[in-house]
Amino acid sequence: MSKLFFNYRMKKQKKSSSPKLDNNPQKRAICLRVLTISPKKPNSANRRIVKARLFNSKTRVIAKVPGEGHNLQQHSTVLIKGGRVKDLIGVSYLTIRNKYDLQGVLNRKTRRSLYGIKKTTH
Repeated sequence: MSKLFFNYRMKKQKKSSSPKLDNNPQKRAICLRVLTISPKKPNSANRRIVKARLFNSKTRVIAKVPGEGHNLQQHSTVLIKGGRVKDLIGVSYLTIRNKYDLQGVLNRKTRRSLYGIKKTTH
């Protein structure tokens, strides 16, 4: 038998959607700049983003700050996870609320887990 028979097709390798995290679910980062940008064509608003440098590396990422309002400044520490924002060009990461220096969204009642808020009992 020729060796040619046993050369099966190779499976295509799946590319990571968040390659700068090096196969980690989250990574810590330091904010370099906190700014707002406007989204792509059909949408209009000012979205808050941070340009951040990952801890222990020179890798830089652009991450969106979800929710209303934030308390970030330059040199704040944030936790970053993967997650593309479709209407913001070049933004492939999200910050995690209520971790390190980024506080949760105040007066949030629904989808609280995304915005770092405990359930309030009246």
